[in-house]
Order: sequence, then C-alpha cells, then structure tokens
Amino acid sequence: MATSASGEFELALKRLDEIVQRLEGENVALDESVALFKEGKTLAAKCEKLLKDAQTSIEAIAAGNGAGGTDRPA
Repeated sequence: MATSASGEFELALKRLDEIVQRLEGENVALDESVALFKEGKTLAAKCEKLLKDAQTSIEAIAAGNGAGGTDRPA
C-alpha cells in the first residue's frame, strides 16, 4: 500500500510541475489557464492528503502503535 501511495504522490507532483512549467512558459489562453489552475489545486489537495496520511502513520509507529515489534522497554 505504501508503494501505491508513494506512486500516486510522485505522479501528482510530476503533473503539478508540468502545470507550473506550462503556466510560467509561453502564452496560455485564459480558459486553459483556469483549467490548469483548477487541476493544480486538485492535485495539491491530493498531495497534502497523502502527506498527512504518511505523517499519521509515522506518528503511530513512533508512538508504538504500529506493527513491527518496536514495543521494547527502555
């Protein structure tokens, strides 16, 4: 599952970079700019969710709530 989330994140980030390059590059029609901006906002929200999910998993593991047998006395 982590591989899937990682792959999703990488693809979304790559597409965001393409959108930024397009918007910063040559002249783009207003309607295309709006469509690209909307797509970028959606992708940014997806990336943010994936990062929050990863952070939650890391915090659970660090707290000893994750799998892996890390519950050892100090």
